[in-house]
Amino acid sequence: MANMREIRERIDSIKQILKITNAMYLISSSKLKKARKALDSTEPYYYKLQETISSVLEHTPHTRQMYFDRRTDIPPEKRKKGYIVITADKGLCGSYNHNILKFTEQELAKSPDINNCYLFVLGHVGRMYFTSRLKNSSKPFVDGEFLYTTQNPTLYRAMEIARLVLEKFENRELDEVYVIYTDMINSSVQEERMIQLLPFSRKHFGKAPDGTMKKLPKASFLPSPEEVMAHLIPNYTKGIIYGAMVEAFCCEQQSRMTAMDAATTSAKDMIKELSLLYNRARQGAITQEITEVVSGSGALSANV
Repeated sequence: MANMREIRERIDSIKQILKITNAMYLISSSKLKKARKALDSTEPYYYKLQETISSVLEHTPHTRQMYFDRRTDIPPEKRKKGYIVITADKGLCGSYNHNILKFTEQELAKSPDINNCYLFVLGHVGRMYFTSRLKNSSKPFVDGEFLYTTQNPTLYRAMEIARLVLEKFENRELDEVYVIYTDMINSSVQEERMIQLLPFSRKHFGKAPDGTMKKLPKASFLPSPEEVMAHLIPNYTKGIIYGAMVEAFCCEQQSRMTAMDAATTSAKDMIKELSLLYNRARQGAITQEITEVVSGSGALSANV
């Protein structure tokens, strides 16, 4: 059994760790509330924007817009795909990073040619993982200039990301763009999800009850429906990316809260066990001292 000094030092060390895990839990809780509030305040605008785009498509069923170009002339095995993968900047958040990285690898494995896949990774953990994991690939496809953090997601950052992928799609550097992130179903359930960002499809903006697009009288748009859509689509793209960033950030904080809560509980249990060991060692030391005193007193009495 360890002596009392060793046990006391270990208890003090665990108490310091307990303070850190409890502080990290409170910080993650505060960040989670702030992120959800920011998302709730911006969602109505993007819902209205989606309705506006749907209205434009309903009134102009034959509109040709570059962001809806599905490029059917390119065979599936030669299509260049871009994946915006949202991970965390830090660890200590349970299986959050592991799950999203595993999900991304599974999606990459489905591609006929991995050299036609391009990763745009948000978060230091994911960027370091894929850079190391895929360094032996015949063609590096982790964008080294895409150095975005996932902490405190903002609309400005989402706008910059949207501008980058839209530009690559316009220049035919990418034929498809997907967003891979973690969606929060509820406080205890999270799900890895992939949504197609580009090209857009009319079905993304609503259908009639029978499953077809509504046919309404043709309307006039100035200067043209294509110009109107060219202004609306980038803003809508920004909204989708921002929503995914916030959802992923909320999942990260929720995972960290769960992990830190479990760590705090474990630390408290360890302190209880060590306190019991300390009390036993202290009891044993006291008993030994009493025995030595009694034995010495008995020996002294015998000599007298």
